[in-house]
Amino acid sequence: MKIILATTSPYRIEAMKFTGIPFEAKGSGIEEKFEGRPDDPKELVKLLSKLKAEAVAKNCPDSLVIGFDSVAYFEGKILEKPKSYEEAFSRLEMLSGNSHEFYTGITLINTKTNKIKQETVRTKIDFRNLSEEEIKKYIEEDKYHNKYASGYDPLANRSATFIEKFEGDPHNILRGIPLATVIRMIKEAEK
Repeated sequence: MKIILATTSPYRIEAMKFTGIPFEAKGSGIEEKFEGRPDDPKELVKLLSKLKAEAVAKNCPDSLVIGFDSVAYFEGKILEKPKSYEEAFSRLEMLSGNSHEFYTGITLINTKTNKIKQETVRTKIDFRNLSEEEIKKYIEEDKYHNKYASGYDPLANRSATFIEKFEGDPHNILRGIPLATVIRMIKEAEK
């Protein structure tokens, strides 16, 4: 069966290549912001991953279509991508010395059987205390601070040093694709 990732994320695509499993990637075109979307991070990523997988599955017969969505979550709030230097600074200052979480929803649709399997993966991240100078330097030098909901690129050399420890799948925070879970879901669907 053909495996299709419902994503255009270069990070997810690159990570999936590590598995050696042949796949294609297709964008879903789904609008992620809409009225009435869930405030609960687990419900939100579950819903958005399903919408993305369903949008792609319509045109992919006899395939396993996998949709993803990830959010960062801190103190009861879903974190959106910072839109400015000031927002990025404020975000990192807020996360400094604190814990936050990444949630990734995964929806796998078998278009041959119309079976749908969903899972949500949580990874907790603890930041060390960051100085004002470290935050400024990171934002000024890093071109990715506005591409991540967390406000930092977990793969960048400097921001990787912000993480004191984490609990859960490292690929969830590094690439937004919990590989062990995805591989297991694919194997189960192929049975």
